Amino acid sequence: QVQLVESGGGLVQPGGSLRLSCAASGSINRLSTMGWYRQAPGKQRELVATMTNSGTTRYADFVKGRFTISRDNARNTVDLQMNSLKPEDTGVYYCNAKIAIPFRNFWGQGTQVTVSS
Repeated sequence: QVQLVESGGGLVQPGGSLRLSCAASGSINRLSTMGWYRQAPGKQRELVATMTNSGTTRYADFVKGRFTISRDNARNTVDLQMNSLKPEDTGVYYCNAKIAIPFRNFWGQGTQVTVSS
């Protein structure tokens, strides 16, 4: 019902920046929360940042002060500006969207972020 397509991943040196983008299509008029999760090799998928349709944000402690989430409801996009990247930020970053009632959860295919010198 909802398709999510990520872009913007790649290879960057420590201390560098990347901007990830996610475009939603399909039955998107009832989306509530959109955001980003990541999964590093050998680790569980974890929340990075989310934003509700009213603008309330939530950030993981390990990205506060470095990452910024933004959302354009008119264009059905959500972006993640990542600054001061560290090697431990390496992983696959997934766009996520939710419908609250009834509850549904949608995922993009993921985009690889590699932070290495």
